[in-house]
Amino acid sequence: MENFSEVAEFIFVGLTDAEELQVPLFLIFTLIYFITLVGNLGMIVLILLDSYLCIPMYFFLPNLSLVDCVYTSAITHKVMVGFLMGDKIISYNACAAQMFFFAAFASTESFLLASMAFDHNGAVCKPLHYTTIVTSMVCAILVTGSYICGLLQSSLHVAFTFQLSFCHSNVINHFFCNISPLLIVSCSDIYPNEIVRFTLAAFNVFFTHSGNLNSCLFIFIAILRMHSAEGWKAFSTCAAYLTIVSIFYGTITFMYLQSSPSHSMDTGKIVSVFYTMVIPMLKPLVYSLRNKEVRSAFMKVVEKVKYSLDFNY
Repeated sequence: MENFSEVAEFIFVGLTDAEELQVPLFLIFTLIYFITLVGNLGMIVLILLDSYLCIPMYFFLPNLSLVDCVYTSAITHKVMVGFLMGDKIISYNACAAQMFFFAAFASTESFLLASMAFDHNGAVCKPLHYTTIVTSMVCAILVTGSYICGLLQSSLHVAFTFQLSFCHSNVINHFFCNISPLLIVSCSDIYPNEIVRFTLAAFNVFFTHSGNLNSCLFIFIAILRMHSAEGWKAFSTCAAYLTIVSIFYGTITFMYLQSSPSHSMDTGKIVSVFYTMVIPMLKPLVYSLRNKEVRSAFMKVVEKVKYSLDFNY
């Protein structure tokens, strides 16, 4: 019974207590969440419907969109309920579940981005051997491995966090069950948790990010060796990916590679809003605007819908 938690629920401080901001923030986050779901689910459907996009290069995008939908849904709906109804209470088990799904799919995303780096590297640096290097089997193994690594890391985070005692307070200075604010309200020794948290985050960022950086370096060298037109075409293929990687790892590094969970929660909450809600909304927009093939597939769908409507009338 030494590690038994003495609280049955947690109370979120949330983003703000200002009454006049609750409804405007609810509307803003509802719009963001709606765009996120429409954009990411639309990306999945678009790639599945267009036979040209059903190739290894676009195998990772539906999985990336699925991951974004799951981990932002695990956070956003509770935030919106808090804004609209003032309900900022979450049960102990629901808190553990929220942390598990968020950590699992956020970690999975970092490994998926590293897998995409391998794919882009093969497409640009070894185009003649691309179909033999990046096969459907290789893509399936990379995606499966990404999910397994994400689930394992999340299980470790949840196991180490919820074996603690929370007897000091059940008030979490955050808007969702993140690791750092939970460690702050624990009355147990959190040093092992800090070691596990920092080690897994460092492994996640540096292992996957080093793969991304190496791939980007090889891609850049390969582009310099090409003729100008070919080089710009190759660069445009990877531009959307490089944009997403820069935004994602920038915010994740800021949040999780800190030596102590006692850093400014206010700053942490602002950054958390960015990578839990804003970035999942931006990803399908970035990929659709910066990718010629995705834009072309989207226009085909629009033309089919338009033709169908005109035909019915």
